[in-house]
Amino acid sequence: MPWIDFKAVREQLNFEEVLKLYNVELKSRKGDQHHGFCPLPQHNGHRRSASFSANLKRGIFQCFGCGAKGNVLDFVLLMDGLNPANGRDVRTTALKLQRQFNLTGVEQQENSNPQPSRQPPQRRAGAVQKPASKESAAPVVINEPLDFELKGLDPKHPYLLNRGFTEATIEHFGLGYCARGSFAGRVCIPLHDAAGQLIGYAGRIVDDSKINEQNPKYKLPSSRLRNDVVHEFHKSKFLYNGHRIGKPVRDLLVVEGYPSTWWLWQHGYTNAVALMGDSCSAEQAELIVQQVLPSGCVWIMPDGNKAGEQCAASVLTQVSPHRFCRWIKLDEKLQPTDYTSEELWALVGSMQEGNEA
Repeated sequence: MPWIDFKAVREQLNFEEVLKLYNVELKSRKGDQHHGFCPLPQHNGHRRSASFSANLKRGIFQCFGCGAKGNVLDFVLLMDGLNPANGRDVRTTALKLQRQFNLTGVEQQENSNPQPSRQPPQRRAGAVQKPASKESAAPVVINEPLDFELKGLDPKHPYLLNRGFTEATIEHFGLGYCARGSFAGRVCIPLHDAAGQLIGYAGRIVDDSKINEQNPKYKLPSSRLRNDVVHEFHKSKFLYNGHRIGKPVRDLLVVEGYPSTWWLWQHGYTNAVALMGDSCSAEQAELIVQQVLPSGCVWIMPDGNKAGEQCAASVLTQVSPHRFCRWIKLDEKLQPTDYTSEELWALVGSMQEGNEA
C-alpha cells in the first residue's frame, strides 16, 4: 500500500482556498492573519465574538472559544466531523484533498528505490545526506526537550558587557559566548518551553559585519533526523521567557526580541516575554492570554519601525478580544534597549508600580 506524505499535503494546501471551500468569509483579514467567528461544527458556546484565528501563511488555526487548534489538515478533518487523531481518517482526508486540489507527491510507494542520477548531489560542508523518502515518511516531533546542555560558554564576552548587560542579567538568562561547534562565534541563548524544559538554543552572531543570507543574525535549531524521527524546532509555539512568568500576572510586557527582554528585566520589568520575531502566532497569543489575569493588561512594546507596527497589529488582533491591551509606541528606529531607566519609567512606570503593589 502506498504511504501518504502528510507533510506534502499540508505544505501544498492553500488555507485561504480551504476556508472558502467551507464558505468561511475572510472579512477580518489583516495580512496573513484571518479572524472571525469559529466555523467548526463542534464549537461549543455562542459565536458572538471573533474567537477563531487562522494564519494563512503558516497554515495553522486556533479558536479561543472552543479551544480547537491545529494545522490546515486538522481543520479539514474537524470540518468534516472526523478525528485528527485517527490515522484512517487522516489518510482518507489527505487522499480526498489530493484529488480535490490536484496535489503532487502525496502518494508514494513505501519501498520505492529510484535509480541514482549520474551526477551525485552537491553537499554542504559538514552536512549528512539522508534518503529523502525515509525522512519524509518519518514521524515528526516538535520542540522535544534536549538531553544535553551546552558547556564551556563564556558569560564575560565583551559583546554582552559592551551592550550594557550586567553579570546578573547574563547569569539569569544563562547567556554565554560559544567558541566552537555549530554556534561558534555566537552568543548562545537557552530556550525553554512553557513547562520550563530546555528545547534548544538560539545563537546571536557577535560580528555584525559577517551577517549575510547564509549567516543570519540569529541562528535557530535546524530540522534533523534522529533514530528514524524528524525533530523540528518551532519558535512560534512558545514565548521566550514565558516559563518564568509562573501564575497569571496583572501586567505583561510583550516585545519582539531576546535583548529587549534582558534589558527590561535588568531595569525591573521582570514580567516580559518575547515573540522572537515581528509576528505573533496563534499559539503565542493563547499563551499571552493565559499568562495575564482577566482584569490585567498586555503592554505591547515592539521596535519603532514598520515591522514593529505589524508586530503590534498581530498581537492586538488576537489578544485584544480577550485581554485589555496597550501599545507602547517607541520613537522611530529605536528599540527598548535604546531607552534608559528614566525613559522606560516614563513609558511603563505605571506597570512597574502595579507589579510592586
